[in-house]
Formats: sequence, structure tokens, C-alpha cells
Amino acid sequence: MDIRMKGERSRASVASFPTSAEERTVRRDLAAAYRLFAHFGYDDLLATHLSARLPSPKGDTFLINPLGLLFEEITASSLIKVNFAGEVLQETPYHVNRAGFVIHSAVLEGCPNINSVMHLHTLDGVAVSALEEGLLPLNQTAIALYRNVARHEYEGAATDEAEKEHLVRDLGDKRLMLLRNHGTLSAGESVAEAFFNMYTLEGACTTQVRTLSMGRPLHDADQRAIEKMSLVFSNDPENRASMDQFTREMVWPAMLRKLDRVNPGYAE
Repeated sequence: MDIRMKGERSRASVASFPTSAEERTVRRDLAAAYRLFAHFGYDDLLATHLSARLPSPKGDTFLINPLGLLFEEITASSLIKVNFAGEVLQETPYHVNRAGFVIHSAVLEGCPNINSVMHLHTLDGVAVSALEEGLLPLNQTAIALYRNVARHEYEGAATDEAEKEHLVRDLGDKRLMLLRNHGTLSAGESVAEAFFNMYTLEGACTTQVRTLSMGRPLHDADQRAIEKMSLVFSNDPENRASMDQFTREMVWPAMLRKLDRVNPGYAE
């Protein structure tokens, strides 16, 4: 399921077309996110995708992965620049996954305050997305996320433009979503925030799968504690600003240092 979009030519490095310092940083960060998810085992062969909005007057251009490269192979220069009209804006021999274009262009165009979107098909994320209850408040991480995860009904492979409106409607003002019977989705004001949101959601899903697999009686957390912890990922603007700062200034630099040790070369 790929889309051959306009502007496709031969492969070129980032240096072969004009880029700003801001674009180079976004490219580096998004390439790093791809490789980090590969490191954590969140990739799915050639499927799933991460995106990041690029600085532009209209805010209508973004980066997404070239279909055919593994997450662990992604570099800053291999990421494909595309606009909301589906036009490829750089030289590349690769195609863009059609479902990826639909999902990411929908959220980035429909949510101007969102600058990065990530979608995965992990085993545990898909398993939880298939439960009627979705994510349960069974552990501290899930409790923090519990009231802040949206849900979107499965509509088949996300290749129909009509699904864009439904994705934006269902996400609302949240930063996390379970795509029913499909997988997980995160969003953020930066690549760092979207990465941290997804890492947190996937961890909660894995813990839930392990907890339910034990077949033992479950202990419910105190409702007052659930209400208190749910504020951690709440939609309050002040809280969101604090979370974004935390991920950009503390979590993300640590992740880049880790990646420099285990899989360098992503910034090329």
C-alpha cells in the first residue's frame, strides 16, 4: 500500500537542496525517533510511520519515512518532505506509504498545535486496542494515561481520505489514541514529546498484557489516586507546556546520547 506522489526523482542528500537549521534539527530528531523505536522493538518490518511538521509559512509540509527502509536504517537525509496536497518536495527514489500519508496529513493539518505524529503496530499495543475496555488503570503509568487516551474505530487500511475527518474528530485535544483493532498513535508539539508519549503508552500496554496473562485477581487502585494521577497527562495548557519542556530538555537529550552509542549515523 504505497502512493507514488508528485516530484519523485533520484535520491539526494539533505545537502543537495536548501534546508534551514530548523529543518536539519527536525530531520535529525525524527530519524533518531525511528531508530530508537527499532531499538526498543517497536517496528513492524516496513509498516508503521512517524512524521514531523517542518517550519514553513503555511505549516503544510512534513517529513515521513521512505517506504522500503527499515526503521533502523532511517537517516535525516532519507526522510521524505511532502505537503498536505501529497506532493513530494525533494529528490527521492522511494514511495510514501499511502496509509501513512493519510493518517499523518490528517492530524497535522487538522491540529495546528501538533507538530509530530507517531503510529505503531506493536503486539501489545494492538492487543490492548482490541479489548473493549482498551487501556485499564492497572498500573501507575496506565493510571496517568487512563483518561487521556482517545479511541478511533477501525475503518480498514487507512487509505481513504474520508477517514481524515474521523481521525481528527476522535483525537480531539488528546495526545494519545488507540486505533481500534489496529495499533497506537501519539502526538506532540515536538518529536521529543510525541516519542515520550508513545513510549509511555506502549509501556502501559505491555504491563497490562502481562498483568492480565497471570490470571489472578486484580487489585483496583483507589479512585482518588486515579483522579490525581490522571492530571499528569491532562490537557491543561500549563501541564502540557511543562511536559513538553521535560521531554525536550531531559528525556530527548538522554535518548540521543543513547542512540549515539548503540546506532550512530542517524543525523547523516
